[in-house]
Amino acid sequence: MNILIIKLGATGDVVRTSTLLRRLTGDVTWITAAKNACLLSGLEIPVRCLDWEQRETARDRNYDLLINLEDTEDVAEFAASVNSKRTYGAYLDDQNKLTYSEDSSAWFDLSLISRYGRQRADELKLLNRRTYQDLVFDGLKLGFAGEQYVLPKGVDTGLHGDVAISPVAGPVWPMKAWAHFERLQHELEGRGHKVNVLPTRATLLEHLGDVQGHRVLVSGDSLPMHLALGSGVKCVSIFNCTSPWEIHEYDLQIKLVSPLLEKHWYQRTFDPAATTAVTLTSVLEATLKQLG
Repeated sequence: MNILIIKLGATGDVVRTSTLLRRLTGDVTWITAAKNACLLSGLEIPVRCLDWEQRETARDRNYDLLINLEDTEDVAEFAASVNSKRTYGAYLDDQNKLTYSEDSSAWFDLSLISRYGRQRADELKLLNRRTYQDLVFDGLKLGFAGEQYVLPKGVDTGLHGDVAISPVAGPVWPMKAWAHFERLQHELEGRGHKVNVLPTRATLLEHLGDVQGHRVLVSGDSLPMHLALGSGVKCVSIFNCTSPWEIHEYDLQIKLVSPLLEKHWYQRTFDPAATTAVTLTSVLEATLKQLG
């Protein structure tokens, strides 16, 4: 089979989508954002990786299966122009309207392009207890059985320690930030543990190497969390406003869920209460348990 996957970003979503590579059989072409290409190169499972600017190269063959996990019109328009027997995911219908295939509805019903509208999609997302992988694999009739992420080897930056802390939340989800990372670092160092705050790196492979150089990662629902889950690094993950149930734990993760989760559910504004609802004590105890 010739298979085309279109998943541009966010980077964490690209990483968790890599689980499909363990089950898809045939020649896989993957179109992604340029910054993510390094995470799909040099893998144990061969993939032809193209960045979005190189997308025309993907027209060199006919595809048995096209998987489009993006929810934008420009990507759907490109997908519609590619020769494929079957499309899973988002596409443009006969009226040039952005929609999605019925077999992908378990995932896209919860998305920004849900046929039920944004409000109902968020309600369904709150009710959902299935992981991202389970939802996507099921629609492709693969059946998720705990397949691991597929990641390249990170660059060893020399940053090693017991605990890596990732306190940064991007501008899209400011409430993913947790207010007590500095106090947590102080408490852990007081117990003799080497703690590093993950720095900004020039490349994703350096960022991956930083995560892989530690025994435990403490973070929000973020890219470092996915890098840790794909690297066998134990995690303590704080969920202030996004779904903890969509994340498969791989027996590596302790999830700490805000008691105010429903109030702040997928809100892109900022409320300081969201960043303090998970207590320092609970995060410290979970981190010490993972170090145990």
